[in-house]
Amino acid sequence: MDESRPLGKIILFGLQHVLVMAATPISAVFLMSATLHLSPGLTVDLLSAAFLASGIGSLIQSLGPWKFGPRLPFVMLPGGAPLVLFLAIAAQHGLRTATGAVLLTAVFTFVVLPLFARLLRFFPPLVIGTMIVIVGVNLVKVGALLVTGRPGEPGFAAPSHLALAFATIGCTVAFYRLFTGVLRQLAVMLGLIAGTVLALVLYGLDLGRVTEGGLVGVPHFLPFGTPQFDLLAALPLMLYSVASMAEATGQTVINAEAVGKDIDRRTAVPRTVRGDAATSLLGGLFGLPLMVTSGENVGIVRVTGVRSRFVTAAAGVVLIALGFLAPVARAISVIPPAVIGGTAIVVFAVVTVLGVQMLGRAELNRHADTFICAVALGLGLLPILVPDVYSGFPSPVRILLESGVAVGAFVAAVLNVLFHHLRPRRADAPGIRPQRAPSP
Repeated sequence: MDESRPLGKIILFGLQHVLVMAATPISAVFLMSATLHLSPGLTVDLLSAAFLASGIGSLIQSLGPWKFGPRLPFVMLPGGAPLVLFLAIAAQHGLRTATGAVLLTAVFTFVVLPLFARLLRFFPPLVIGTMIVIVGVNLVKVGALLVTGRPGEPGFAAPSHLALAFATIGCTVAFYRLFTGVLRQLAVMLGLIAGTVLALVLYGLDLGRVTEGGLVGVPHFLPFGTPQFDLLAALPLMLYSVASMAEATGQTVINAEAVGKDIDRRTAVPRTVRGDAATSLLGGLFGLPLMVTSGENVGIVRVTGVRSRFVTAAAGVVLIALGFLAPVARAISVIPPAVIGGTAIVVFAVVTVLGVQMLGRAELNRHADTFICAVALGLGLLPILVPDVYSGFPSPVRILLESGVAVGAFVAAVLNVLFHHLRPRRADAPGIRPQRAPSP
Protein backbone atom coordinates (compact mmCIF):
# COMPACT_ATOMS: atom_id res chain seq x y z
CA MET A 1 0.00 0.00 0.00
CA ASP A 2 2.92 2.35 0.71
CA GLU A 3 4.84 1.25 -2.39
CA SER A 4 5.56 3.86 -5.06
CA ARG A 5 5.25 2.66 -8.66
CA PRO A 6 6.89 4.13 -11.79
CA LEU A 7 5.40 7.55 -12.53
CA GLY A 8 3.82 6.45 -15.82
CA LYS A 9 1.98 3.56 -14.20
CA ILE A 10 0.88 5.65 -11.24
CA ILE A 11 -0.63 8.28 -13.54
CA LEU A 12 -2.33 5.61 -15.68
CA PHE A 13 -3.86 3.85 -12.67
CA GLY A 14 -4.83 7.22 -11.20
CA LEU A 15 -6.59 8.18 -14.43
CA GLN A 16 -8.52 4.92 -14.19
CA HIS A 17 -9.84 5.94 -10.76
CA VAL A 18 -10.85 9.33 -12.15
CA LEU A 19 -12.74 7.78 -15.07
CA VAL A 20 -14.70 5.50 -12.77
CA MET A 21 -15.50 8.30 -10.31
CA ALA A 22 -16.12 11.14 -12.78
CA ALA A 23 -19.85 10.43 -13.11
CA THR A 24 -20.42 11.35 -9.46
CA PRO A 25 -19.18 14.99 -9.49
CA ILE A 26 -20.74 15.49 -12.93
CA SER A 27 -24.10 14.20 -11.70
CA ALA A 28 -23.85 16.24 -8.49
CA VAL A 29 -23.17 19.53 -10.28
CA PHE A 30 -25.84 18.90 -12.90
CA LEU A 31 -28.37 18.12 -10.18
CA MET A 32 -27.46 21.41 -8.53
CA SER A 33 -27.70 23.30 -11.81
CA ALA A 34 -31.00 21.79 -12.90
CA THR A 35 -32.67 22.00 -9.49
CA LEU A 36 -31.53 25.54 -8.67
CA HIS A 37 -31.74 26.84 -12.28
CA LEU A 38 -28.12 27.96 -12.39
CA SER A 39 -26.61 29.64 -15.44
CA PRO A 40 -24.33 27.68 -17.81
CA GLY A 41 -21.35 29.78 -16.75
CA LEU A 42 -21.95 29.09 -13.06
CA THR A 43 -22.44 25.39 -13.82
CA VAL A 44 -19.03 25.22 -15.52
CA ASP A 45 -17.50 27.10 -12.59
CA LEU A 46 -18.97 24.61 -10.08
CA LEU A 47 -17.73 21.68 -12.18
CA SER A 48 -14.21 23.07 -12.03
CA ALA A 49 -14.57 23.61 -8.27
CA ALA A 50 -15.87 20.04 -7.81
CA PHE A 51 -12.87 18.56 -9.62
CA LEU A 52 -10.48 20.81 -7.70
CA ALA A 53 -11.93 20.03 -4.25
CA SER A 54 -12.16 16.30 -5.05
CA GLY A 55 -8.50 16.30 -6.06
CA ILE A 56 -7.30 18.13 -2.96
CA GLY A 57 -9.42 15.88 -0.73
CA SER A 58 -8.02 12.75 -2.39
CA LEU A 59 -4.48 14.00 -1.78
CA ILE A 60 -5.28 14.69 1.89
CA GLN A 61 -6.80 11.25 2.50
CA SER A 62 -4.12 9.38 0.53
CA LEU A 63 -0.99 11.17 1.77
CA GLY A 64 -2.18 12.00 5.30
CA PRO A 65 -0.41 15.25 6.17
CA TRP A 66 -0.16 15.90 9.92
CA LYS A 67 -3.39 14.60 11.58
CA PHE A 68 -5.51 14.76 8.42
CA GLY A 69 -6.17 11.68 6.29
CA PRO A 70 -5.69 7.97 7.16
CA ARG A 71 -3.05 7.37 4.43
CA LEU A 72 -5.33 4.93 2.62
CA PRO A 73 -6.30 4.87 -1.10
CA PHE A 74 -9.34 7.16 -0.85
CA VAL A 75 -11.00 9.40 -3.43
CA MET A 76 -13.26 12.22 -2.21
CA LEU A 77 -16.35 13.37 -4.08
CA PRO A 78 -19.41 15.62 -3.68
CA GLY A 79 -22.91 14.18 -3.84
CA GLY A 80 -25.12 11.76 -1.95
CA ALA A 81 -27.23 12.79 1.00
CA PRO A 82 -25.30 16.04 1.63
CA LEU A 83 -26.25 17.20 -1.86
CA VAL A 84 -29.94 16.57 -1.20
CA LEU A 85 -29.77 18.48 2.07
CA PHE A 86 -27.85 21.32 0.40
CA LEU A 87 -30.53 21.59 -2.30
CA ALA A 88 -33.30 21.58 0.32
CA ILE A 89 -31.66 24.37 2.31
CA ALA A 90 -30.99 26.37 -0.86
CA ALA A 91 -34.62 26.01 -1.97
CA GLN A 92 -35.92 27.19 1.41
CA HIS A 93 -33.36 29.82 2.44
CA GLY A 94 -31.25 30.60 -0.61
CA LEU A 95 -27.81 29.61 -1.84
CA ARG A 96 -25.95 31.92 0.54
CA THR A 97 -27.56 30.21 3.54
CA ALA A 98 -26.84 26.77 2.03
CA THR A 99 -23.16 27.72 1.69
CA GLY A 100 -23.16 28.95 5.28
CA ALA A 101 -24.69 25.64 6.37
CA VAL A 102 -21.84 23.70 4.73
CA LEU A 103 -19.23 25.86 6.47
CA LEU A 104 -21.00 25.58 9.84
CA THR A 105 -21.24 21.80 9.48
CA ALA A 106 -17.55 21.47 8.65
CA VAL A 107 -16.65 23.43 11.80
CA PHE A 108 -19.25 21.45 13.78
CA THR A 109 -17.56 18.21 12.67
CA PHE A 110 -14.23 19.35 14.12
CA VAL A 111 -15.93 20.35 17.38
CA VAL A 112 -17.87 17.11 17.97
CA LEU A 113 -15.14 14.74 16.76
CA PRO A 114 -13.77 14.14 20.29
CA LEU A 115 -17.24 12.96 21.35
CA PHE A 116 -17.71 10.79 18.29
CA ALA A 117 -16.48 7.57 19.90
CA ARG A 118 -19.26 7.84 22.48
CA LEU A 119 -21.94 8.52 19.86
CA LEU A 120 -20.87 5.76 17.49
CA ARG A 121 -22.64 3.02 19.42
CA PHE A 122 -25.98 4.73 18.72
CA PHE A 123 -25.52 4.24 14.95
CA PRO A 124 -25.45 0.48 14.37
CA PRO A 125 -26.08 -1.02 10.89
CA LEU A 126 -29.84 -0.83 11.55
CA VAL A 127 -29.73 2.99 11.81
CA ILE A 128 -27.19 3.64 9.07
CA GLY A 129 -28.79 1.14 6.68
CA THR A 130 -32.21 2.74 7.13
CA MET A 131 -30.72 6.17 6.47
CA ILE A 132 -28.89 5.00 3.33
CA VAL A 133 -32.05 3.42 1.89
CA ILE A 134 -33.87 6.75 2.30
CA VAL A 135 -30.91 8.56 0.74
CA GLY A 136 -30.97 6.22 -2.26
CA VAL A 137 -34.70 6.57 -2.88
CA ASN A 138 -34.46 10.35 -2.63
CA LEU A 139 -31.52 10.51 -5.04
CA VAL A 140 -33.23 8.28 -7.60
CA LYS A 141 -36.18 10.65 -7.53
CA VAL A 142 -33.90 13.66 -8.05
CA GLY A 143 -32.17 11.91 -10.95
CA ALA A 144 -35.53 11.04 -12.49
CA LEU A 145 -36.59 14.70 -12.35
CA LEU A 146 -33.55 15.53 -14.47
CA VAL A 147 -35.02 13.28 -17.14
CA THR A 148 -38.66 14.31 -16.92
CA GLY A 149 -38.50 17.86 -15.60
CA ARG A 150 -40.90 18.95 -12.91
CA PRO A 151 -44.65 18.29 -13.18
CA GLY A 152 -46.47 21.24 -14.72
CA GLU A 153 -43.44 22.56 -16.59
CA PRO A 154 -43.46 22.66 -20.42
CA GLY A 155 -42.16 19.43 -21.93
CA PHE A 156 -42.68 17.40 -18.77
CA ALA A 157 -41.86 13.71 -19.38
CA ALA A 158 -41.23 14.28 -23.09
CA PRO A 159 -40.92 10.91 -24.88
CA SER A 160 -37.63 12.00 -26.49
CA HIS A 161 -36.10 12.68 -23.06
CA LEU A 162 -37.34 9.39 -21.64
CA ALA A 163 -36.03 7.51 -24.68
CA LEU A 164 -32.61 9.14 -24.30
CA ALA A 165 -32.45 8.28 -20.60
CA PHE A 166 -33.55 4.69 -21.20
CA ALA A 167 -31.00 4.34 -24.01
CA THR A 168 -28.27 5.60 -21.67
CA ILE A 169 -29.30 3.08 -19.02
CA GLY A 170 -29.49 0.34 -21.66
CA CYS A 171 -25.98 1.12 -22.89
CA THR A 172 -24.69 1.07 -19.31
CA VAL A 173 -26.26 -2.35 -18.71
CA ALA A 174 -24.88 -3.66 -22.02
CA PHE A 175 -21.36 -2.50 -21.24
CA TYR A 176 -21.53 -4.01 -17.76
CA ARG A 177 -22.82 -7.31 -19.19
CA LEU A 178 -20.38 -7.60 -22.09
CA PHE A 179 -17.19 -6.31 -20.50
CA THR A 180 -15.10 -7.70 -17.66
CA GLY A 181 -12.47 -6.37 -15.29
CA VAL A 182 -11.59 -2.71 -15.61
CA LEU A 183 -13.93 -2.06 -18.55
CA ARG A 184 -16.83 -3.31 -16.46
CA GLN A 185 -15.84 -0.79 -13.78
CA LEU A 186 -16.07 1.88 -16.50
CA ALA A 187 -19.59 0.85 -17.60
CA VAL A 188 -21.25 3.93 -16.05
CA MET A 189 -18.87 6.34 -17.75
CA LEU A 190 -19.09 4.48 -21.06
CA GLY A 191 -22.89 4.59 -20.85
CA LEU A 192 -22.71 8.34 -20.25
CA ILE A 193 -20.52 8.78 -23.32
CA ALA A 194 -22.76 6.55 -25.44
CA GLY A 195 -25.88 8.50 -24.41
CA THR A 196 -24.18 11.79 -25.27
CA VAL A 197 -23.11 10.53 -28.70
CA LEU A 198 -26.66 9.29 -29.34
CA ALA A 199 -28.07 12.69 -28.39
CA LEU A 200 -25.57 14.37 -30.71
CA VAL A 201 -26.59 12.14 -33.64
CA LEU A 202 -30.35 12.28 -33.09
CA TYR A 203 -30.97 15.76 -31.70
CA GLY A 204 -27.74 17.69 -32.04
CA LEU A 205 -25.94 19.51 -29.22
CA ASP A 206 -24.96 23.12 -28.75
CA LEU A 207 -21.17 22.81 -28.94
CA GLY A 208 -20.58 26.52 -29.39
CA ARG A 209 -19.72 27.27 -25.78
CA VAL A 210 -17.04 24.54 -25.69
CA THR A 211 -14.68 26.82 -27.61
CA GLU A 212 -15.71 29.97 -25.76
CA GLY A 213 -13.29 31.46 -23.26
CA GLY A 214 -9.69 30.56 -22.49
CA LEU A 215 -7.89 27.29 -21.94
CA VAL A 216 -7.41 27.79 -18.21
CA GLY A 217 -10.22 28.45 -15.76
CA VAL A 218 -10.01 29.19 -12.04
CA PRO A 219 -13.09 28.45 -9.87
CA HIS A 220 -14.54 31.55 -8.28
CA PHE A 221 -14.29 32.03 -4.53
CA LEU A 222 -17.77 32.26 -2.89
CA PRO A 223 -19.68 32.19 -6.23
CA PHE A 224 -23.04 32.78 -4.51
CA GLY A 225 -21.87 35.76 -2.48
CA THR A 226 -21.09 36.21 1.21
CA PRO A 227 -22.39 33.20 3.21
CA GLN A 228 -25.27 33.63 5.63
CA PHE A 229 -25.09 31.58 8.82
CA ASP A 230 -28.34 30.15 10.18
CA LEU A 231 -27.95 27.43 12.81
CA LEU A 232 -31.53 26.20 12.42
CA ALA A 233 -31.22 25.92 8.65
CA ALA A 234 -27.89 24.08 9.05
CA LEU A 235 -29.30 21.61 11.60
CA PRO A 236 -30.20 18.88 9.03
CA LEU A 237 -26.64 18.93 7.69
CA MET A 238 -25.20 18.85 11.19
CA LEU A 239 -27.39 15.89 12.08
CA TYR A 240 -26.26 14.12 8.94
CA SER A 241 -22.60 14.82 9.74
CA VAL A 242 -22.88 12.65 12.86
CA ALA A 243 -24.17 9.75 10.76
CA SER A 244 -21.52 10.56 8.15
CA MET A 245 -18.82 10.06 10.78
CA ALA A 246 -20.25 6.63 11.49
CA GLU A 247 -20.21 5.92 7.75
CA ALA A 248 -16.60 7.12 7.53
CA THR A 249 -15.74 4.55 10.18
CA GLY A 250 -17.01 1.74 7.98
CA GLN A 251 -15.28 3.18 4.91
CA THR A 252 -11.95 3.35 6.73
CA VAL A 253 -12.19 -0.21 8.04
CA ILE A 254 -13.28 -1.66 4.68
CA ASN A 255 -10.55 0.22 2.82
CA ALA A 256 -7.88 -0.94 5.24
CA GLU A 257 -9.05 -4.54 4.85
CA ALA A 258 -8.95 -4.22 1.04
CA VAL A 259 -5.30 -3.15 1.05
CA GLY A 260 -4.29 -5.50 3.87
CA LYS A 261 -3.28 -2.82 6.37
CA ASP A 262 -3.74 -3.17 10.13
CA ILE A 263 -5.06 0.11 11.53
CA ASP A 264 -5.89 1.52 14.93
CA ARG A 265 -9.48 2.72 14.57
CA ARG A 266 -9.03 5.22 17.39
CA THR A 267 -6.51 7.15 15.31
CA ALA A 268 -7.31 6.22 11.67
CA VAL A 269 -11.03 7.05 11.80
CA PRO A 270 -10.56 10.56 13.29
CA ARG A 271 -7.96 11.25 10.59
CA THR A 272 -10.52 10.30 7.92
CA VAL A 273 -13.18 12.51 9.50
CA ARG A 274 -10.75 15.43 9.74
CA GLY A 275 -9.95 15.01 6.05
CA ASP A 276 -13.66 15.05 5.24
CA ALA A 277 -14.24 18.19 7.30
CA ALA A 278 -11.23 20.05 5.90
CA THR A 279 -12.20 19.25 2.30
CA SER A 280 -15.83 20.21 2.98
CA LEU A 281 -14.66 23.52 4.43
CA LEU A 282 -12.66 24.17 1.26
CA GLY A 283 -15.49 23.02 -1.02
CA GLY A 284 -18.01 25.21 0.81
CA LEU A 285 -15.90 28.26 0.02
CA PHE A 286 -16.33 27.41 -3.66
CA GLY A 287 -20.10 26.83 -3.45
CA LEU A 288 -20.11 23.02 -3.14
CA PRO A 289 -22.05 20.74 -0.76
CA LEU A 290 -20.28 18.58 1.82
CA MET A 291 -17.51 16.38 0.42
CA VAL A 292 -17.42 12.69 1.38
CA THR A 293 -14.97 9.82 1.04
CA SER A 294 -15.93 7.38 -1.69
CA GLY A 295 -16.05 3.63 -1.16
CA GLU A 296 -16.34 2.89 -4.88
CA ASN A 297 -12.57 2.92 -5.32
CA VAL A 298 -12.33 -0.08 -2.97
CA GLY A 299 -13.85 -2.17 -5.77
CA ILE A 300 -11.18 -0.98 -8.18
CA VAL A 301 -8.48 -1.91 -5.67
CA ARG A 302 -9.91 -5.42 -5.38
CA VAL A 303 -10.28 -5.89 -9.15
CA THR A 304 -6.87 -4.57 -10.20
CA GLY A 305 -4.83 -5.61 -7.17
CA VAL A 306 -3.14 -2.19 -7.21
CA ARG A 307 -3.16 -1.14 -3.57
CA SER A 308 -0.77 1.81 -3.59
CA ARG A 309 -2.14 4.97 -2.00
CA PHE A 310 0.03 6.93 -4.40
CA VAL A 311 -2.35 5.86 -7.18
CA THR A 312 -5.27 7.72 -5.58
CA ALA A 313 -2.89 10.59 -4.89
CA ALA A 314 -2.19 10.63 -8.65
CA ALA A 315 -5.96 10.61 -9.21
CA GLY A 316 -6.10 13.70 -7.01
CA VAL A 317 -3.52 15.44 -9.19
CA VAL A 318 -5.51 14.53 -12.34
CA LEU A 319 -8.70 15.91 -10.77
CA ILE A 320 -6.95 19.16 -9.86
CA ALA A 321 -5.69 19.46 -13.45
CA LEU A 322 -9.23 18.92 -14.74
CA GLY A 323 -10.41 21.69 -12.44
CA PHE A 324 -8.16 24.18 -14.21
CA LEU A 325 -8.75 22.94 -17.78
CA ALA A 326 -11.73 25.08 -18.75
CA PRO A 327 -12.45 23.36 -22.12
CA VAL A 328 -12.90 20.01 -20.36
CA ALA A 329 -15.42 21.48 -17.91
CA ARG A 330 -17.25 23.28 -20.74
CA ALA A 331 -17.36 20.08 -22.83
CA ILE A 332 -18.88 18.20 -19.90
CA SER A 333 -21.49 20.93 -19.46
CA VAL A 334 -23.07 20.26 -22.88
CA ILE A 335 -24.17 16.74 -21.88
CA PRO A 336 -28.01 16.66 -22.02
CA PRO A 337 -29.77 16.54 -18.62
CA ALA A 338 -31.67 13.41 -19.73
CA VAL A 339 -28.37 11.57 -20.22
CA ILE A 340 -27.06 12.75 -16.85
CA GLY A 341 -30.39 11.78 -15.29
CA GLY A 342 -30.26 8.29 -16.77
CA THR A 343 -26.73 7.85 -15.47
CA ALA A 344 -27.69 9.29 -12.08
CA ILE A 345 -30.59 6.85 -11.73
CA VAL A 346 -28.18 3.93 -12.07
CA VAL A 347 -25.47 5.43 -9.86
CA PHE A 348 -27.85 6.51 -7.12
CA ALA A 349 -29.88 3.30 -7.16
CA VAL A 350 -26.68 1.57 -6.08
CA VAL A 351 -26.88 3.65 -2.89
CA THR A 352 -30.24 2.06 -2.11
CA VAL A 353 -28.80 -1.40 -2.68
CA LEU A 354 -25.94 -0.63 -0.29
CA GLY A 355 -28.49 0.41 2.31
CA VAL A 356 -30.38 -2.85 1.85
CA GLN A 357 -27.13 -4.79 2.19
CA MET A 358 -26.34 -2.97 5.42
CA LEU A 359 -29.82 -3.71 6.75
CA GLY A 360 -29.10 -7.34 5.97
CA ARG A 361 -26.46 -7.20 8.71
CA ALA A 362 -29.05 -5.94 11.20
CA GLU A 363 -31.19 -8.35 13.18
CA LEU A 364 -34.46 -7.67 11.36
CA ASN A 365 -35.84 -11.01 12.53
CA ARG A 366 -36.31 -9.33 15.91
CA HIS A 367 -39.62 -7.54 16.27
CA ALA A 368 -38.09 -4.43 17.83
CA ASP A 369 -35.60 -3.89 15.00
CA THR A 370 -38.29 -4.48 12.38
CA PHE A 371 -40.46 -1.90 14.11
CA ILE A 372 -37.61 0.64 14.31
CA CYS A 373 -36.79 0.22 10.63
CA ALA A 374 -40.45 0.43 9.56
CA VAL A 375 -41.20 3.62 11.51
CA ALA A 376 -38.00 5.35 10.39
CA LEU A 377 -38.56 4.40 6.74
CA GLY A 378 -42.19 5.49 6.86
CA LEU A 379 -41.47 8.92 8.33
CA GLY A 380 -38.33 9.40 6.27
CA LEU A 381 -39.96 8.53 2.95
CA LEU A 382 -43.14 10.54 3.63
CA PRO A 383 -41.79 13.97 2.51
CA ILE A 384 -40.10 12.30 -0.49
CA LEU A 385 -43.25 10.60 -1.73
CA VAL A 386 -45.56 13.53 -0.84
CA PRO A 387 -43.37 16.64 -1.32
CA ASP A 388 -45.80 19.24 0.10
CA VAL A 389 -47.01 17.24 3.07
CA TYR A 390 -45.55 19.76 5.55
CA SER A 391 -46.38 22.91 3.60
CA GLY A 392 -48.70 24.13 6.37
CA PHE A 393 -45.94 24.17 9.01
CA PRO A 394 -43.79 27.20 9.88
CA SER A 395 -40.64 27.52 7.78
CA PRO A 396 -38.08 26.52 10.48
CA VAL A 397 -40.05 23.38 11.32
CA ARG A 398 -40.79 22.61 7.67
CA ILE A 399 -37.13 22.56 6.59
CA LEU A 400 -36.39 19.95 9.26
CA LEU A 401 -39.40 17.74 8.51
CA GLU A 402 -38.96 17.95 4.73
CA SER A 403 -35.48 16.44 4.97
CA GLY A 404 -36.45 12.79 4.79
CA VAL A 405 -32.83 11.71 5.27
CA ALA A 406 -32.43 13.66 8.51
CA VAL A 407 -35.86 12.60 9.81
CA GLY A 408 -35.19 8.93 9.04
CA ALA A 409 -31.76 8.97 10.68
CA PHE A 410 -33.02 10.84 13.75
CA VAL A 411 -36.05 8.59 14.24
CA ALA A 412 -34.01 5.41 13.78
CA ALA A 413 -31.33 6.60 16.23
CA VAL A 414 -33.85 7.69 18.88
CA LEU A 415 -35.86 4.47 18.63
CA ASN A 416 -32.67 2.44 18.76
CA VAL A 417 -31.72 4.17 22.01
CA LEU A 418 -35.25 3.76 23.37
CA PHE A 419 -35.48 0.04 22.65
CA HIS A 420 -31.89 -1.08 23.17
CA HIS A 421 -30.16 1.36 25.52
CA LEU A 422 -32.67 2.81 27.99
CA ARG A 423 -34.16 -0.43 29.25
CA PRO A 424 -33.23 -4.13 29.31
CA ARG A 425 -33.91 -6.00 26.10
CA ARG A 426 -36.80 -8.37 26.01
CA ALA A 427 -36.94 -11.58 24.11
CA ASP A 428 -38.87 -10.45 21.07
CA ALA A 429 -38.40 -13.29 18.64
CA PRO A 430 -41.63 -14.73 17.25
CA GLY A 431 -43.29 -17.07 19.66
CA ILE A 432 -41.07 -16.20 22.63
CA ARG A 433 -42.32 -14.43 25.72
CA PRO A 434 -40.19 -12.78 28.40
CA GLN A 435 -39.55 -15.08 31.37
CA ARG A 436 -40.90 -13.93 34.70
CA ALA A 437 -38.64 -13.93 37.69
CA PRO A 438 -39.52 -16.66 40.25
CA SER A 439 -41.56 -15.60 43.25
CA PRO A 440 -39.55 -15.15 46.48
